[in-house]
Amino acid sequence: MKANPLKAGVERGELQIGTWVNMTRNPASLTMFKQAGLDFIRLDMEHSSPSIETVANFAAMGRALDMPVMVRPPEANREWITRLLDIGIYNIHCPQVDTPEHAAEIVAASRYTPRGSRGMAGATPGNDFDLSMPVMDRLKFANDQVFITVMFESAQAFEHIDEIASMDGIDALTLGPQDLAQDLGVFGTTEMNSVLDEKRTQIVEASNKYGKTCAMLVSSAEQARQWRDAGVLLVNYSTEVSVLMEGYASALSEIRG
Repeated sequence: MKANPLKAGVERGELQIGTWVNMTRNPASLTMFKQAGLDFIRLDMEHSSPSIETVANFAAMGRALDMPVMVRPPEANREWITRLLDIGIYNIHCPQVDTPEHAAEIVAASRYTPRGSRGMAGATPGNDFDLSMPVMDRLKFANDQVFITVMFESAQAFEHIDEIASMDGIDALTLGPQDLAQDLGVFGTTEMNSVLDEKRTQIVEASNKYGKTCAMLVSSAEQARQWRDAGVLLVNYSTEVSVLMEGYASALSEIRG
């Protein structure tokens, strides 16, 4: 049964750099992303359209390549967490976690007994069809590989930041900048960037206080270096859509003069 390279990397204190994948559907693209130097990719099921079968194919390819795949489900509930873990996704990026109660439900759904109540299955892609370990050793090993990131996307979530961040089984903290800005009433205003940076700093401080990994979405190398230097170990740079569009737009502008 395979280990989780992403979790191992952050536990060694090594920067992990990934990108959102919104439109790409061919899991062979993981070989390209890995060759480019990325440490992981994050598939989005909340705001884009990959099927569970597509995600399962990415999971299998990622495990074969030791190229971690993280997934944001449409909703961070027991149904989605169970399905993603059983198809071989160790890294789950949970949206809209506003309360400690929701965070506790996520932890319970993502870990087997005695740390939670994850649904039991037999031989699956989630354990590489390998049932050779004694059963309780296998459950402990699986629990230890799971990596749960929670997204703070509302003022309500920040009211509970200490309760959520201190919870055993929550591995990483981040924020959703656009939804958070909308909830705080600053989306599209001149204060938006400064308000979001204040909230990002709160996330970094809470991660440090409770020994959690801090994750951050960035749109430039400068921003990536800023938050890397602040202690962020999981940096998600842009999306494959943005990189393609910006690359083509820049090249075509030069070609056409």
